[in-house]
Amino acid sequence: MFLAVKLSDGCGKKKGFRLPGHITGSRAEKTMITISVCMIVKNEEKRLKRCLDSLQGLADEIVIADTGSTDATKEIAKKYTDQIYDFPWTDDFSEARNFVFSRATGEYIYSADADEVLSEENRERFRILKETLLPEVEIVQMKYANQLQFGTVYNFDEEYRPKLFKRQRNFVWECPIHETVRLMPVIYDSDIVITHMPEESHAKRDLENFHRHCMEGYRLPRRLHGLYARELLLAGDEEDFARAADIFIASAQDNDRDGEELAQACCVVAKAARLAGDVVSFFKYTSKVIAEEACSEICCEMGHFYEDREDLEEAAVWYYNAVYETQPILNLQAGGRESLEGLIRCYEKLSSPEQADVYRQELERRCDGEACRADGAQK
Repeated sequence: MFLAVKLSDGCGKKKGFRLPGHITGSRAEKTMITISVCMIVKNEEKRLKRCLDSLQGLADEIVIADTGSTDATKEIAKKYTDQIYDFPWTDDFSEARNFVFSRATGEYIYSADADEVLSEENRERFRILKETLLPEVEIVQMKYANQLQFGTVYNFDEEYRPKLFKRQRNFVWECPIHETVRLMPVIYDSDIVITHMPEESHAKRDLENFHRHCMEGYRLPRRLHGLYARELLLAGDEEDFARAADIFIASAQDNDRDGEELAQACCVVAKAARLAGDVVSFFKYTSKVIAEEACSEICCEMGHFYEDREDLEEAAVWYYNAVYETQPILNLQAGGRESLEGLIRCYEKLSSPEQADVYRQELERRCDGEACRADGAQK
């Protein structure tokens, strides 16, 4: 099995499709790549063996940083590697991952978590990748599956994530005139699927970490701003929204935030205000979004607001707008399941079972063959 990689020289010229170890022969002339598996762990005795067993035969070395286990995690790890380091936890996942990456010696680093598993089929795909990977490739993305089981920041059950990284990057010049060093990495989207098998939701832990860092003065960069808002909408409860409200009010008033970040902040503050019964703040922040370009999340919130007050006809209008007239910016289900279920409830209460059935069929159609989220987040 050979998989195509599309490469460009960065100057507008397509270098075409090249097949690993086939057209160029580059891999046929040298040994397969070496891979360091790098992990940070804490109290993973229930999951670690399963993860490491699925990586046997693929890893040339395993490097583990333990951030304070009090169970048998380190004893289990010692059966697979002698490269186990105690790393005092600093409330910073990046710092821990940077530390464990710094101890790797392989050509490529595979970043693994203890609740991940490779099936036999995907172990074989990984083996073929290891034998045929082009040296130009600097990052390999793999599909992350089963994300919605305890999903907190995911809208899809399967999506690509960067998982395999070239440890040392060689910078190259490109373009025949006005030459420049290529800064963008060469990324390969593989067919390898990693199964995510958590045993519990990490939502509370993640939301507490977000809140703590913000309270310590950390200004969320654009990516984390969106992730915090999305995690709240997908998995937050009333307490989480109450704690986050002031953070996102400040964000909505931050002139250095762009329009998308402003809309994200308003979605969070509007829901926090609805849950708290603060009608003035609710309309203040929903209006900010509606005045620019309404999104499914705000329309869905309006639907909940009017449904809570038994104004079912008005609620149905807003739920309809959430599904059919706007697009979600954070939570896909605001424009899908959540609002369709709102429409079904409204028309059942309005004694219109035929109309309720229309939306029930639409919900079934959208969920047919798809992983359709049905989580327990606070509505």
